Amino acid sequence: MSSRVSRRRALAIGGGALAGTVAGTSTASAATDWYRLPVITANIGRNNLAARDAAFDAVRNADGTNRPLVCFQEISEGDSGEEAMIDHYFGPLYTKAFLRDARAFRVPICVGRPWVVVSQQAYFAHRGVSGWSPERWLTEVIVRHQDHVNLEFAVLNTHYIANAFNGDQRTDLQDEWWLMRDVHRARSRFHHEANRLVIWGADTNRRDFGTASDLSAEQKAFGTGIDRLHWLPGRNGNVQITLNATKIIDMNVDSHNARLAIFHVRAV
Repeated sequence: MSSRVSRRRALAIGGGALAGTVAGTSTASAATDWYRLPVITANIGRNNLAARDAAFDAVRNADGTNRPLVCFQEISEGDSGEEAMIDHYFGPLYTKAFLRDARAFRVPICVGRPWVVVSQQAYFAHRGVSGWSPERWLTEVIVRHQDHVNLEFAVLNTHYIANAFNGDQRTDLQDEWWLMRDVHRARSRFHHEANRLVIWGADTNRRDFGTASDLSAEQKAFGTGIDRLHWLPGRNGNVQITLNATKIIDMNVDSHNARLAIFHVRAV
Protein backbone atom coordinates (compact mmCIF):
# COMPACT_ATOMS: atom_id res chain seq x y z
CA MET A 1 0.00 0.00 0.00
CA SER A 2 2.75 2.45 0.88
CA SER A 3 4.48 2.00 -2.48
CA ARG A 4 1.22 2.57 -4.36
CA VAL A 5 0.41 5.75 -2.46
CA SER A 6 3.93 6.98 -3.01
CA ARG A 7 3.75 6.38 -6.73
CA ARG A 8 0.31 7.95 -6.98
CA ARG A 9 1.60 11.05 -5.25
CA ALA A 10 4.62 11.15 -7.51
CA LEU A 11 2.47 10.81 -10.62
CA ALA A 12 0.33 13.71 -9.48
CA ILE A 13 3.31 16.05 -9.18
CA GLY A 14 3.54 18.47 -12.07
CA GLY A 15 0.87 19.81 -14.36
CA GLY A 16 -0.77 21.87 -11.67
CA ALA A 17 -3.62 21.05 -9.33
CA LEU A 18 -6.49 22.96 -10.92
CA ALA A 19 -7.47 25.62 -13.38
CA GLY A 20 -10.74 27.46 -13.52
CA THR A 21 -12.92 30.43 -12.82
CA VAL A 22 -15.52 31.31 -10.23
CA ALA A 23 -18.43 33.65 -10.82
CA GLY A 24 -20.73 34.03 -7.87
CA THR A 25 -22.27 32.10 -4.99
CA SER A 26 -25.86 31.12 -4.24
CA THR A 27 -28.15 32.58 -1.64
CA ALA A 28 -31.18 31.14 0.09
CA SER A 29 -34.62 31.68 -1.43
CA ALA A 30 -38.10 30.14 -1.57
CA ALA A 31 -38.94 26.64 -2.77
CA THR A 32 -39.26 26.17 -6.53
CA ASP A 33 -41.32 24.09 -8.93
CA TRP A 34 -39.89 20.88 -10.38
CA TYR A 35 -37.74 21.45 -13.48
CA ARG A 36 -36.89 18.90 -16.15
CA LEU A 37 -33.15 18.17 -16.36
CA PRO A 38 -31.93 15.86 -19.14
CA VAL A 39 -28.30 14.78 -18.57
CA ILE A 40 -26.14 12.82 -21.03
CA THR A 41 -22.73 11.19 -20.86
CA ALA A 42 -21.16 10.64 -24.28
CA ASN A 43 -17.75 9.30 -25.25
CA ILE A 44 -17.14 10.31 -28.88
CA GLY A 45 -14.64 7.79 -30.22
CA ARG A 46 -12.48 7.61 -33.34
CA ASN A 47 -13.27 4.35 -35.15
CA ASN A 48 -15.76 5.87 -37.60
CA LEU A 49 -14.91 9.54 -37.94
CA ALA A 50 -17.58 10.14 -40.59
CA ALA A 51 -20.28 9.28 -38.03
CA ARG A 52 -19.31 11.94 -35.52
CA ASP A 53 -21.43 14.76 -36.93
CA ALA A 54 -24.57 12.62 -36.77
CA ALA A 55 -23.59 11.49 -33.27
CA PHE A 56 -23.43 15.08 -32.01
CA ASP A 57 -26.79 15.74 -33.64
CA ALA A 58 -28.31 12.68 -31.93
CA VAL A 59 -26.95 13.71 -28.55
CA ARG A 60 -28.17 17.30 -28.83
CA ASN A 61 -31.67 16.24 -29.86
CA ALA A 62 -32.02 13.19 -27.62
CA ASP A 63 -34.74 14.85 -25.51
CA GLY A 64 -36.66 16.66 -28.21
CA THR A 65 -36.72 20.42 -27.80
CA ASN A 66 -35.21 20.27 -24.30
CA ARG A 67 -31.56 21.21 -24.03
CA PRO A 68 -29.59 18.37 -22.44
CA LEU A 69 -26.67 18.94 -20.12
CA VAL A 70 -23.86 16.87 -21.66
CA CYS A 71 -20.66 15.41 -20.23
CA PHE A 72 -18.45 14.63 -23.24
CA GLN A 73 -15.33 12.46 -23.17
CA GLU A 74 -12.55 11.93 -25.72
CA ILE A 75 -13.04 15.25 -27.50
CA SER A 76 -10.16 16.11 -29.85
CA GLU A 77 -8.24 13.10 -28.58
CA GLY A 78 -6.34 11.92 -31.64
CA ASP A 79 -8.74 13.57 -34.09
CA SER A 80 -9.88 17.06 -35.06
CA GLY A 81 -12.92 19.11 -35.96
CA GLU A 82 -15.04 18.24 -32.95
CA GLU A 83 -15.02 21.72 -31.42
CA ALA A 84 -16.72 23.07 -34.56
CA MET A 85 -19.30 20.25 -34.48
CA ILE A 86 -20.13 21.01 -30.86
CA ASP A 87 -20.37 24.74 -31.66
CA HIS A 88 -22.78 23.92 -34.48
CA TYR A 89 -25.16 21.70 -32.53
CA PHE A 90 -24.76 23.39 -29.14
CA GLY A 91 -25.32 27.00 -30.07
CA PRO A 92 -25.31 30.37 -28.28
CA LEU A 93 -27.75 29.25 -25.59
CA TYR A 94 -25.09 26.85 -24.33
CA THR A 95 -22.01 27.34 -22.18
CA LYS A 96 -19.36 24.94 -23.49
CA ALA A 97 -17.11 24.72 -20.45
CA PHE A 98 -13.54 23.54 -21.09
CA LEU A 99 -14.14 22.92 -24.82
CA ARG A 100 -11.08 24.99 -25.69
CA ASP A 101 -9.23 24.70 -22.40
CA ALA A 102 -5.49 24.36 -22.89
CA ARG A 103 -5.32 21.01 -21.07
CA ALA A 104 -8.75 19.78 -19.92
CA PHE A 105 -10.36 20.05 -23.38
CA ARG A 106 -10.94 16.29 -23.71
CA VAL A 107 -13.74 16.32 -21.12
CA PRO A 108 -15.90 19.42 -21.74
CA ILE A 109 -19.33 19.99 -20.21
CA CYS A 110 -22.12 21.62 -22.24
CA VAL A 111 -24.82 23.43 -20.23
CA GLY A 112 -27.86 24.98 -21.93
CA ARG A 113 -30.45 27.48 -20.77
CA PRO A 114 -32.32 27.77 -18.45
CA TRP A 115 -29.25 26.48 -16.62
CA VAL A 116 -26.22 28.73 -16.29
CA VAL A 117 -22.66 28.00 -15.22
CA VAL A 118 -21.68 30.07 -12.20
CA SER A 119 -18.26 28.50 -11.64
CA GLN A 120 -15.95 26.02 -13.29
CA GLN A 121 -12.71 24.27 -12.36
CA ALA A 122 -10.58 21.49 -13.79
CA TYR A 123 -8.66 19.14 -11.48
CA PHE A 124 -5.49 17.39 -12.58
CA ALA A 125 -5.39 13.65 -11.87
CA HIS A 126 -2.23 12.27 -13.48
CA ARG A 127 0.35 12.71 -16.20
CA GLY A 128 0.15 10.94 -19.53
CA VAL A 129 1.47 7.46 -20.18
CA SER A 130 3.75 7.39 -23.21
CA GLY A 131 2.21 5.54 -26.13
CA TRP A 132 -1.00 4.87 -24.26
CA SER A 133 -2.85 7.76 -22.63
CA PRO A 134 -2.85 11.56 -22.45
CA GLU A 135 -2.85 13.32 -19.10
CA ARG A 136 -6.18 13.06 -17.34
CA TRP A 137 -8.37 15.72 -15.76
CA LEU A 138 -11.71 15.91 -13.98
CA THR A 139 -13.83 18.88 -15.01
CA GLU A 140 -16.44 20.47 -12.78
CA VAL A 141 -19.13 23.12 -13.13
CA ILE A 142 -21.58 24.54 -10.66
CA VAL A 143 -24.90 25.10 -12.39
CA ARG A 144 -27.80 27.31 -11.33
CA HIS A 145 -31.29 27.91 -12.72
CA GLN A 146 -31.39 31.31 -14.37
CA ASP A 147 -34.45 32.34 -12.33
CA HIS A 148 -33.69 30.69 -8.98
CA VAL A 149 -30.44 31.31 -7.16
CA ASN A 150 -31.14 28.51 -4.69
CA LEU A 151 -31.62 25.85 -7.39
CA GLU A 152 -27.97 24.91 -7.81
CA PHE A 153 -25.94 21.72 -8.23
CA ALA A 154 -22.51 20.49 -9.30
CA VAL A 155 -21.69 18.49 -12.42
CA LEU A 156 -18.49 16.43 -12.67
CA ASN A 157 -17.10 14.84 -15.82
CA THR A 158 -14.09 12.61 -16.39
CA HIS A 159 -12.52 9.77 -18.35
CA TYR A 160 -10.53 7.12 -16.49
CA ILE A 161 -7.52 5.47 -18.09
CA ALA A 162 -8.32 2.32 -20.08
CA ASN A 163 -7.00 -1.22 -19.55
CA ALA A 164 -6.28 -0.84 -15.85
CA PHE A 165 -9.44 -2.67 -14.79
CA ASN A 166 -10.87 -3.64 -18.17
CA GLY A 167 -9.33 -5.07 -21.32
CA ASP A 168 -5.83 -6.31 -20.53
CA GLN A 169 -6.13 -5.24 -16.86
CA ARG A 170 -2.58 -3.96 -16.77
CA THR A 171 -1.29 -3.57 -13.23
CA ASP A 172 1.13 -0.87 -14.40
CA LEU A 173 -1.86 1.40 -15.19
CA GLN A 174 -3.79 0.88 -11.98
CA ASP A 175 -2.02 3.63 -10.04
CA GLU A 176 -3.21 6.12 -12.65
CA TRP A 177 -6.76 4.78 -12.46
CA TRP A 178 -6.76 5.18 -8.68
CA LEU A 179 -5.37 8.70 -8.94
CA MET A 180 -8.42 9.68 -10.95
CA ARG A 181 -10.66 7.87 -8.48
CA ASP A 182 -9.03 9.84 -5.63
CA VAL A 183 -9.90 13.15 -7.33
CA HIS A 184 -13.38 11.93 -8.24
CA ARG A 185 -14.06 10.85 -4.67
CA ALA A 186 -12.72 14.06 -3.15
CA ARG A 187 -14.80 16.34 -5.38
CA SER A 188 -18.00 14.29 -4.93
CA ARG A 189 -17.68 14.32 -1.17
CA PHE A 190 -16.72 17.99 -1.08
CA HIS A 191 -20.00 19.00 -2.70
CA HIS A 192 -21.98 16.52 -0.62
CA GLU A 193 -20.56 18.00 2.59
CA ALA A 194 -21.25 21.50 1.23
CA ASN A 195 -24.91 20.42 0.93
CA ARG A 196 -24.81 20.58 -2.87
CA LEU A 197 -26.33 17.97 -5.18
CA VAL A 198 -23.71 16.30 -7.41
CA ILE A 199 -24.41 14.73 -10.81
CA TRP A 200 -21.54 13.09 -12.62
CA GLY A 201 -20.90 11.48 -15.99
CA ALA A 202 -17.83 9.46 -16.88
CA ASP A 203 -16.23 6.75 -18.90
CA THR A 204 -14.98 4.80 -15.91
CA ASN A 205 -13.27 2.05 -17.92
CA ARG A 206 -14.32 -0.38 -15.21
CA ARG A 207 -17.46 -2.49 -15.51
CA ASP A 208 -17.65 -3.22 -11.79
CA PHE A 209 -17.32 0.44 -10.82
CA GLY A 210 -19.09 1.00 -7.51
CA THR A 211 -19.49 4.64 -6.50
CA ALA A 212 -17.26 7.67 -6.72
CA SER A 213 -17.95 8.83 -3.18
CA ASP A 214 -18.04 5.56 -1.21
CA LEU A 215 -21.30 6.84 0.26
CA SER A 216 -24.51 4.81 0.31
CA ALA A 217 -26.49 7.90 -0.72
CA GLU A 218 -24.91 7.88 -4.17
CA GLN A 219 -27.37 6.61 -6.80
CA LYS A 220 -26.96 5.28 -10.33
CA ALA A 221 -28.98 6.19 -13.40
CA PHE A 222 -26.83 3.69 -15.26
CA GLY A 223 -25.14 1.16 -13.00
CA THR A 224 -23.73 -1.27 -15.57
CA GLY A 225 -21.06 -0.94 -18.22
CA ILE A 226 -18.24 1.57 -18.23
CA ASP A 227 -20.22 4.68 -19.23
CA ARG A 228 -21.94 5.94 -16.08
CA LEU A 229 -24.32 8.61 -14.82
CA HIS A 230 -24.60 8.84 -11.02
CA TRP A 231 -25.90 11.39 -8.55
CA LEU A 232 -25.26 12.18 -4.90
CA PRO A 233 -27.65 14.45 -2.95
CA GLY A 234 -26.32 17.17 -0.73
CA ARG A 235 -25.98 16.24 2.92
CA ASN A 236 -29.15 18.08 3.95
CA GLY A 237 -31.07 17.74 0.69
CA ASN A 238 -31.90 21.37 -0.04
CA VAL A 239 -32.11 20.45 -3.74
CA GLN A 240 -34.26 17.42 -4.45
CA ILE A 241 -33.88 15.17 -7.49
CA THR A 242 -35.93 12.39 -9.07
CA LEU A 243 -34.97 10.06 -11.91
CA ASN A 244 -37.87 9.68 -14.34
CA ALA A 245 -36.48 7.86 -17.38
CA THR A 246 -33.31 6.63 -19.07
CA LYS A 247 -32.41 6.10 -22.72
CA ILE A 248 -29.53 4.73 -24.78
CA ILE A 249 -28.50 6.90 -27.75
CA ASP A 250 -26.88 5.10 -30.69
CA MET A 251 -23.85 7.04 -31.95
CA ASN A 252 -22.25 4.50 -34.34
CA VAL A 253 -18.76 5.94 -33.91
CA ASP A 254 -17.34 3.05 -31.88
CA SER A 255 -18.54 0.70 -29.13
CA HIS A 256 -19.73 3.59 -26.94
CA ASN A 257 -23.33 4.73 -26.97
CA ALA A 258 -24.45 7.88 -25.19
CA ARG A 259 -26.61 7.53 -22.09
CA LEU A 260 -29.43 9.90 -21.24
CA ALA A 261 -31.09 10.31 -17.85
CA ILE A 262 -34.21 12.46 -17.46
CA PHE A 263 -34.17 14.01 -14.00
CA HIS A 264 -36.44 16.54 -12.35
CA VAL A 265 -34.98 18.87 -9.72
CA ARG A 266 -36.31 21.46 -7.33
CA ALA A 267 -35.09 23.58 -4.45
CA VAL A 268 -36.85 23.21 -1.10
